Amino acid sequence: MARPARSRTSPPEPPDRPGARLPRPRRHGLRNGLRGGRRNGPAGRRWPAAIPRPPGGLRPTDPALPLAPPPRPYARALGLAAVSLLGAWLGLLVLGGVRAPVGPMDTSMALRPSLTGGTRITVPPLGDLELDSHRAPVRVDVDVDRLDPARSAALVDHPERFAGLQGQVTHDVLRGAAGLAVTSCAAVAGGATALGLAVYRRPRPALAAGGLALALLAASGAAAYATWNPKSVLEPRFSGLLTSAPSVVGTARGIVSEFGVYQQELARLVTNVSKLYDTVSALPAYRPDPTTLRVLHVSDIHLNPAAWHLIASLVRQYRIDVVIDTGDTMDHGSTAENRFLDPVSTLGAPYVWVRGNHDSGATQRALSGRPHVTVLDGGRVTRVAGLRIAGVGDPQFTPDRSVAPAGDAAERAAGGRLAEALRTERLAGTPVDIALAHEPAAAEQADGLVPLALAGHLHHRETRTLPGGTRLMIEGSTGGGGLRAVQGKEPAPVQASVLYLDRATRHLQAWDEITLGGLGLARAEVSRHLPRENAPGGPAATRSPAPPGTPSDRAG
Repeated sequence: MARPARSRTSPPEPPDRPGARLPRPRRHGLRNGLRGGRRNGPAGRRWPAAIPRPPGGLRPTDPALPLAPPPRPYARALGLAAVSLLGAWLGLLVLGGVRAPVGPMDTSMALRPSLTGGTRITVPPLGDLELDSHRAPVRVDVDVDRLDPARSAALVDHPERFAGLQGQVTHDVLRGAAGLAVTSCAAVAGGATALGLAVYRRPRPALAAGGLALALLAASGAAAYATWNPKSVLEPRFSGLLTSAPSVVGTARGIVSEFGVYQQELARLVTNVSKLYDTVSALPAYRPDPTTLRVLHVSDIHLNPAAWHLIASLVRQYRIDVVIDTGDTMDHGSTAENRFLDPVSTLGAPYVWVRGNHDSGATQRALSGRPHVTVLDGGRVTRVAGLRIAGVGDPQFTPDRSVAPAGDAAERAAGGRLAEALRTERLAGTPVDIALAHEPAAAEQADGLVPLALAGHLHHRETRTLPGGTRLMIEGSTGGGGLRAVQGKEPAPVQASVLYLDRATRHLQAWDEITLGGLGLARAEVSRHLPRENAPGGPAATRSPAPPGTPSDRAG
């Protein structure tokens, strides 16, 4: 016989057989959680069946209700971004590289995080070639692993293939870049997802980290595309033994107007890269261009004897026509320091000098009587290597503590005397090509009267175009600041510049900035620059070379 239904709140029925024990009542509490599909009430009591249960079991006013931690969306977002960035960086380091043949070379391409972007080409053991190709938080690294013997031999045996080398290299680079893009996407997504799984231990945030890393890489690629600079190849920076590259490749004018010759020279450099290292000391010197005058600008030597060795080396390597020194050759201007000037007449090129604020009258007199040296002061004009150059000495001698410095007013007054001399020469039909002063404030007074003005004094480089159209070039310290180089945390660099001027117009067509490591540092860098008017597509780029026999081929 079926038993009647029993209410859950009624007491238990007695057992059917004698001696049976009554069932033990259940003990309920918050620690028991859910039982029988109902939630326990407070103090171990059950909610009566007739009373509806509140959503979630316990009432909001129940003192036993646990409080959930407040959400922190910004902290979670920052954490996810950090995981994405770190995972993407690790992925690029471990997996973000491809091997690609480029012409006769086997190369390794990789994307690396960077604050400035650009492209770096490493040619072991010669050095690096850096290009400002783009501005984005990623840099393209290209390592030349080796020259393929078969492809190199094919180029040597069939020189006619050099004509198609540019197209082949372009095709190889584009194909390698496409493979690098695919590999980098997989690397950043995989790295961020793997790190997300290790941190969160859940698939959803891990996949979100991978997607965010992929989006960041896509944004970086868009920034690189938007800031792509195809002209960066015309202004490379060389380091290591590749600093000899400008003397092998030729002038910037040759690159623009005689690209065929440049292409052959570049191909020869590539195919003989291994021999170049063994014979670097016997490399041919800078090949002279009949339309180019070469000027070496130095300044602020400050009694550093190493500067004379550097200047002599640059004169030989670049076949310098004239050396221009914008002052501060000395440190205290004493007579005892005059012996330091002995090498100036043996550098292999005429030397034009103006006085700096550390050069005394005794220093100027000691230089005036030396062979191959021209001292300019008071706006005096000289003609050297076909260039008309005017200069003024610094009116102040700051090591003399008995005289208070007159400041910029005295410099502008000296610049005024220089400007007056320039106007006189222009009215006489003999305009000046280059104006010299030690202090930039004095050189600025020549604005509009000469195409080029040179100065020093600041111990760092600056190049700017003045309102009147004159280009002012301020050279760094060719002596690395002298004894002051050891006062800072790092030694000051040694700097000089080679200026290329058209022999017919005397206008600047390009310049190389040469930077060497300071005291105790082994570093070399050459950075080529083009004036805007001489960039590809400008007047200088479209003008054809003068035929042999024209005045531009004859020395001025």
